[in-house]
Amino acid sequence: MTIGRATSIALHGLEGTLVPVEADVLQGLPKVHMVGMPDASVRQSQHRTWSAMRHSGFTPPETKVVINLTPASLPKAGSHFDLAIAIALLRASRVVPEEESESTVCIGELGLDGRLRPSRGVLPMVLAAQRCGIARVVVPSANVPEAELVDDVSVIGAASLAHAASALGADIAPYPVEAIRFDEVEEAQSQRLDMVDVLGNEAAIAALELAAAGRHHMIMVGPPGAGKTMLAARLPTILPELTTEQALEAASVRSLTSERPSDRLDLSPPFESPHHSSTAASLIGGGSAGQIRPGAAVRAGHGVLFLDEAPEFPRSVLDMLRQPIESGEVVIHRARGVARFPASFQLVMAANPCPCGKLGNGDCTCSSRERMSYFSRLSGPLMDRIDLQVRVSRLSSVSRSAAQPSATSNEIRARVLEARARASHRLCDTPWRAMGEVSGTWLRKTHPLAQGETKAIDTALERGLITMRGYDRILRMAWTTADLDSAPAPTSAHLARSLAFRKALQ
Repeated sequence: MTIGRATSIALHGLEGTLVPVEADVLQGLPKVHMVGMPDASVRQSQHRTWSAMRHSGFTPPETKVVINLTPASLPKAGSHFDLAIAIALLRASRVVPEEESESTVCIGELGLDGRLRPSRGVLPMVLAAQRCGIARVVVPSANVPEAELVDDVSVIGAASLAHAASALGADIAPYPVEAIRFDEVEEAQSQRLDMVDVLGNEAAIAALELAAAGRHHMIMVGPPGAGKTMLAARLPTILPELTTEQALEAASVRSLTSERPSDRLDLSPPFESPHHSSTAASLIGGGSAGQIRPGAAVRAGHGVLFLDEAPEFPRSVLDMLRQPIESGEVVIHRARGVARFPASFQLVMAANPCPCGKLGNGDCTCSSRERMSYFSRLSGPLMDRIDLQVRVSRLSSVSRSAAQPSATSNEIRARVLEARARASHRLCDTPWRAMGEVSGTWLRKTHPLAQGETKAIDTALERGLITMRGYDRILRMAWTTADLDSAPAPTSAHLARSLAFRKALQ
């Protein structure tokens, strides 16, 4: 016998690395040695693989076997290595020809009966294979739709090990088997959300439009029932659709979770709303070195991360969002490796005005100390990264009857798209596409404003009312406001309005 080879993918975050798998069948007592830093799920592959080979009509090795996953210094995790290990063994036995072993990637978990079970993370694996120049991938039948979202890669769907071996050149006629599918998930037929459902709160709707036009972070404060959650849930309906690249990135993140993958690219901005009891790992991401999973902040990439009852979150958990807000990525360090996830989300928070929620209605029972303690859970450095502060009022019976519905989501989105187009033209030679993303230094140097226009925010900075970060964020909001007004540059009125939004809660 010779050494058999196959290729698979190791994922760390969304970054994939080619893993050549070698199988050597030697003389000696029956024993399987698996080397190359495999985790428990990979080491257990020998039991699944031997049983799958036997039930697929192949003869598994009954002597000493060495399986090497290279590079040896890279941790490997996941049951998706099963298929590559089985194909390497079949090539060592000369059942499957060796040709094109380096240009084909094998992904899939084997059942004991030889059928291939669907795997998580197939989309980012196929994208990694494409970047490495791989021309062909073999995946379980259930994973074919998401794998085919990647261009320039030939996708072979296999229901079983025998079907995969036959597709790779084995001279066999596999028995037809029923392919394993993802568990069917009934999707709730929810009514489409629209901004026209919102009555009153014109200032909050205007703030949402400004946030959507420039990708600005915001917080809404108001009593229970004022409509904070209702407004936040409708923010994605006025955001532009994702580009193909952004949609692929969002789909890759979903593929790493337990969600059922989609068979088409979803261009809708994602919306994540974790509960206030969330831990740091569930909000940012975490896990062992080989099984680091993305959190809600990563799943909200290119969309909205909504934190309802924000002061109820542990302060240490909220403060973990500070670095992703600035850098647009989540970096998780473990002893055996580092995982990086894109996390370019738009943060929206909602809070009651006090613990009882009745401040301003005359029935508040909270002491001044309790109110201060309540909002002190939102740290100063985190609040300094929030552009828009909005007060939301509860409608009375009189004001409700007189309130007029707002514009529809399509009408507001049209204005948002026009403002985004003006910003994109201004930022055409930069890596940014919205004013909320630009560097303050670049904005002040490339598009300086007259000193007379910036007098109000200059004075606020001198008096210590805002920080330099806040100064730059006010400038970004002013440019977004000017884009919404079709103005060539911000005026003192635009800057004053942005300063008012910045300090509304004070």
